[in-house]
Amino acid sequence: MRLHRLEITAFGPFSGTEEIDFDALSDAGLFLIQGRTGAGKTSVLDAVCFALYGQVPGARNAVKGLRSDHAPDGLGPRVVLETTIRGRRLRVSRSPAWDRPKLRGSGVTTEKARVVLEEREPGGWVGLSTRLDEAGDLISRLLGMNPTQFCQVALLPQGEFAGFLRAGADERRKVLERLFATEVFTQVEKWLADRRAATRREAAELSGAAASIAEAIAETTGARPPHGRRLVPEPRQGEPLLEPVETLPAWATELAAGHDAVRAIVEDLRAEVAATLTAARSAAQRGADLAERQRRHAGALARRAMLREHAEERSDLTSRLDTAARADRAASPVRHAAERAGRAAETRRRADYARAQVNALVTPNAAWDVLAKSESARREEAAALDARRGDVARLRQIDADRAVNARRVERAAPEEARLTAAVAELPARVEAHRAALDEARLASAGRQGAEAAVTEIAHRLDAARRRDRVEGLLAAADEARSAAIDAAQRARDRVQDLRQARLDGMAAVLAAELADGEPCRVCGSREHPAPGASLADVPTEEGVERAQAAYERAQAARETAASEVERRRAERDALVEIARDLTPAALGDELAAAKQALAAVDARAAEAVELEGALHRAQRELDETRDRRDRLVRELAGLRAGDGPLLAERDRLSAELDRARGDDPTLEARVDRLVGEAAALADAADALRLAERAAEELAGARDRAAKAARDEGFRSPDEVLAAELSDEDQAVLRDRIRRFDDEEAAIRDLLADPALRAAAAEPAPDLPSLQAALDSAESAHTAAASAADRARQRCDRLADHRARLAAAVAAWRPAAERHEVAERMAGLASGKSTGNRRDMSLSAYVLAARLEQVVAAANDRLDRMSAKRYALVHTTDKAAGDRSKGGGGLGLRVADAWTGLDRDPVTLSGGESFITSLALALGLADVVTAEAGGTEINTLFVDEGFGTLDEETLDEVMDVLDALRDGGRAVGIVSHVAELRARIPAQLRITKQRAGSTATVAV
Repeated sequence: MRLHRLEITAFGPFSGTEEIDFDALSDAGLFLIQGRTGAGKTSVLDAVCFALYGQVPGARNAVKGLRSDHAPDGLGPRVVLETTIRGRRLRVSRSPAWDRPKLRGSGVTTEKARVVLEEREPGGWVGLSTRLDEAGDLISRLLGMNPTQFCQVALLPQGEFAGFLRAGADERRKVLERLFATEVFTQVEKWLADRRAATRREAAELSGAAASIAEAIAETTGARPPHGRRLVPEPRQGEPLLEPVETLPAWATELAAGHDAVRAIVEDLRAEVAATLTAARSAAQRGADLAERQRRHAGALARRAMLREHAEERSDLTSRLDTAARADRAASPVRHAAERAGRAAETRRRADYARAQVNALVTPNAAWDVLAKSESARREEAAALDARRGDVARLRQIDADRAVNARRVERAAPEEARLTAAVAELPARVEAHRAALDEARLASAGRQGAEAAVTEIAHRLDAARRRDRVEGLLAAADEARSAAIDAAQRARDRVQDLRQARLDGMAAVLAAELADGEPCRVCGSREHPAPGASLADVPTEEGVERAQAAYERAQAARETAASEVERRRAERDALVEIARDLTPAALGDELAAAKQALAAVDARAAEAVELEGALHRAQRELDETRDRRDRLVRELAGLRAGDGPLLAERDRLSAELDRARGDDPTLEARVDRLVGEAAALADAADALRLAERAAEELAGARDRAAKAARDEGFRSPDEVLAAELSDEDQAVLRDRIRRFDDEEAAIRDLLADPALRAAAAEPAPDLPSLQAALDSAESAHTAAASAADRARQRCDRLADHRARLAAAVAAWRPAAERHEVAERMAGLASGKSTGNRRDMSLSAYVLAARLEQVVAAANDRLDRMSAKRYALVHTTDKAAGDRSKGGGGLGLRVADAWTGLDRDPVTLSGGESFITSLALALGLADVVTAEAGGTEINTLFVDEGFGTLDEETLDEVMDVLDALRDGGRAVGIVSHVAELRARIPAQLRITKQRAGSTATVAV
């Protein structure tokens, strides 16, 4: 991966848009990212990581607000990165979520995070994705790294690796687990632990099931459990599980044999008692049958005597049924004649009443055909008059229409006069509003110029005030710069004097280190006859280093003060160009006058808005009034023109209707009278016809009734009706006779039965004695059967329990064996088993192998940076104070070639810790890169830590970093150390200002 261009907008400390050309920096191979503390050096790396993965490294990712606090309202945060990954030129444009001001109203609204991923093709940029998850997944697959691995490989945060160097096993494990995909081994450990617990639960459940069955067997048989109160105690971890359950089947078999013998004895006893019960039951049944036959024979004799006493009643019932049968055959003609008599009387009454109603319309006692002719004449006249009903309705409608038209004309006349007057008055009002509006618009036309004048004068006033403040700040900064120059010069002189003094006294320093028998570091001689001496005090190396550090601080303060003077002078010049030589008071007076003029223009503009609304309302009112007047005039003309035809039609219809109604008050009354008379005549004619027909039918019915009565032996029709019985009464008589017949037949059958006659000749049986013997036999049989059933059920339950117990033991045995295997495997994988000789868990073992690779890669660089003195050593021992099982394998020691001993990393000095952790970081980056698939990182960043190095060590470290450039790799160093600015000409300078930081590339 190589970075080409980075564009940062409103991100972190950068308030505006900053563009960084990494191609220019990468051409130098080694470049420096420098700036004051808090300027935003690390924020550049945050922007790179955010563009690729949508998150920033470390704890800073927990902070949700990535937008710059210095950015102007409405400017959204955005990062654009152009990079080449695996030969593909990509451009990532990513914006975090942020709160922007609402376009309408007050308050803010949340803008969602966005991303645009593009690829450079021969024809230009081609979009690949705009989805956050899809873009991140594509970049992760191309790089072969997750965000944590990328931050460790490409950004090399030194503070974290110094902590990693000194950390204990747990902290070191967490870092390595984030970088290497060892989750599968941790999952294997967890799976084995879960498997151990699961198999333990399974074996315990199955042993508990076997114990429950054994307890059921003990409860069924009344025996004691074989191992005391608890049959199968729950095993503890590490104990065998096979012994207690194995003896249960044999114990159950022994119990089953005893209960089978008891069951056989009880079954024999039940068979003997059953034979006795059968004999007693047969004797009791024979006695009961004999008593029942004797009772039935005596009952038949008694019923025969009672039947003979009812012979006369039976004869009377038969005679009544015969008379009723003859009456039924003659009853129909007799009843028909009675019905005809009633109908004839009713029709005669109706005919007399109807004739009385129409006596005034025709001659008295007129026949029904005369009445029918009179009815027909009246109906024809009514039909002719009914056709004129439409003329009556039309006459009423004409009167109603003329009345409505008259009222509308009467109401509309005053409204017509009012609208005519309004149409004459409104045009003058419209013209007055239009003239006033033109005048107001002309007065408000200069608002834009007045507003621009206010803005310009306010800007100049603000510049004048800031100009006066900056003048004082510039003078103070100039004095601070002079003081810093003097202090830096004094510190430089001090360093040079100390170095010269140390060079002059170096012979005395070497002489002080000589020992008898040891070779001299200058000439190699083991004899030292005349060692050198110095009369003055020789500065120590530590003193020289302190003076050098003080000089560097003074030089940095000098550069800072100079930068401050230049910044203040540039700011002052820009403000003078805006405000010129005017005072704030004079500009304030100009601003007040400009604001007053603007307010006057705004007042005239508001007046123009009101006048425009009044003009529109007046014009609309004039148009509406004209339209209403024209419509009303047309309506009145139509009403007046339509009244004449209506009046002529009314006169014609009135004359015709007067002739048609005659003496009746109205045409409707005449029609109603004729229709009513015709209906009365029709009713009377119909009634007369029905009365004549009913009299003829009555005479015929009476003749038929008399003949039917004589034929059935009755003297008159009245005797027929008296002898008649209903079907219900006849059914009662027939049922009574049938019961007499049935009773006689049943008695005859019983007395003829030979079994009943034989039973009547025998003596009566002793039923109480027979029942007592039967009860005694049944009681004995019930007791024996109950005992046999209990024995059988106990044996059956016991057999069922034995089968279940055998199955439970068979299921429990392999589960216990599986648990023992799982127990051993989980103990080995967790490092807590005695079989694990290293006391290392599986995941720790894998991480130890990775750490061993990292140490090997780190020592290649540490050997050069430490002048072959130090080397990292990977140990499998646990850290001091670590009492946990399975925690070994991640130890680190430092081998010191000067002493031949291994040291704890915490004993290293600051500079030694830096070079060691840097080597460790570079080695880890190599291993992680190879682990991720060998993705080449062509742009690498090293973040801080160089201030702890002396010049010689710094040279060694710079040589190692220079070696990283092999193959076209670019290395960026993030530091504010002053000496690196002189060593590395290619720089990305981050400048911190009150309004936000800026970035400048200097090559």
